[in-house]
Amino acid sequence: MNILYLNHYAGSPLHGMEYRPYYLAREWVHAGHCVRMLAGSHSHVRARQPDLPALQAAGATRSGHATVQDIDGIAYHWYATPPYAGNGLGRVRNIWAFLRQAWADAPRIAREFRPDVVIASSTYPMDIWVARRSARLTRRARHPCTLVFEVHDLWPLSPIELGGMSPGHPFIRLCQAAENAAYRDADVVVSMLPKGAGHMQARGLDLRRLHIVPNGITLDEWQGEPPPLRGDIARHVAAQKAAGRTVVGYAGSHGTPNALDVMLQAAALLQDAPFSFVLVGDGHEKAALRQQAEALGLADTVAFFDPIPKAQIPAFLAQVDIAYIGWQRVPIYRFGIAPNKLMDYMMARCVVLHSVEAGNDPVAEAGCGLTVPPADPPAIAQGLRQLAAIDPATRARMGESGRAHVLAHHTYPVLARRFLEACGASLAKS
Repeated sequence: MNILYLNHYAGSPLHGMEYRPYYLAREWVHAGHCVRMLAGSHSHVRARQPDLPALQAAGATRSGHATVQDIDGIAYHWYATPPYAGNGLGRVRNIWAFLRQAWADAPRIAREFRPDVVIASSTYPMDIWVARRSARLTRRARHPCTLVFEVHDLWPLSPIELGGMSPGHPFIRLCQAAENAAYRDADVVVSMLPKGAGHMQARGLDLRRLHIVPNGITLDEWQGEPPPLRGDIARHVAAQKAAGRTVVGYAGSHGTPNALDVMLQAAALLQDAPFSFVLVGDGHEKAALRQQAEALGLADTVAFFDPIPKAQIPAFLAQVDIAYIGWQRVPIYRFGIAPNKLMDYMMARCVVLHSVEAGNDPVAEAGCGLTVPPADPPAIAQGLRQLAAIDPATRARMGESGRAHVLAHHTYPVLARRFLEACGASLAKS
């Protein structure tokens, strides 16, 4: 089966986040399917961007407007998109550059690739128009094609409720038109959000077409000895442990939704206790977080480190006493959450401090930690004190419970199969 997967921000082990498209596609390739991944050359969530000039100099082929790179059997079609920072006009130009080029290539893709499945998968919904064009052109050539809309976040509700944008803003109205089209036209809707059915139905989705496929982990990253942790981080963590401190770890994006500013406020409340906070990753809020930590007098308590390869995440988490994940207090989380980093925490047998108010709570479901209210530094501080006081045997049982939960419900071989089964039994067997 030929699968066309549109994900502007798609990453890989070479580039960093986002990983879900890569892991799903890799499983499909292993099952004998052919996958083309359409992605932009610049994304705010990647640690490293693809170097198109270097790829071209090394002999990479061109397909329409895209530079093609094979990554573990997946054909990545990189469209040149301009760099940007933040959520202003630069990001809009980046989105437009990707959509314009992929739209122009749709006839070529339909003619040469003849996809059986076309997936629109992004944190914004306008890629549904490109995916729909590709699917319709394929069908006109008398080749069956299933159109899938994969929901990561609810747009435009996310920028409205998280970013404070007006529902009447032209960009929001454009997003809303795209979302309505996606729920109306997609043959299948695959959502990572377990509680979003009501919203989707109100926007025109027949719930018989809705399937929930959450985030997950890939087992090969958790087998055998992990690659050693980068030296500067390993030395710092070892020194903190030698000093008798409880190490609170965070690995992931440093953005507004991650509520790391609240964690720093909690850290300031714990300066009378032996805690050390280690934050690994990058994001548009990192500079501001460094300044906040300095202003709060946390130079000896909080350490920031650059991102590490995903393969080193298990080694980092193995050294962490408590893993932190936090969220803002916003209504949109009523539809549920599906964070990748939490799966990693649980696979690493971490005891987790989860600061959230949402429609679901994987930490509570798995019994692998403690959940406290979001945007509440005293509650986070008290939660960390409680977890630090747990005896080793109880801590080990909690960690094993988290890992067992992930293995039962969140491995990519299982999720990839469920995804294709959602497209129809005939496709899954083709």
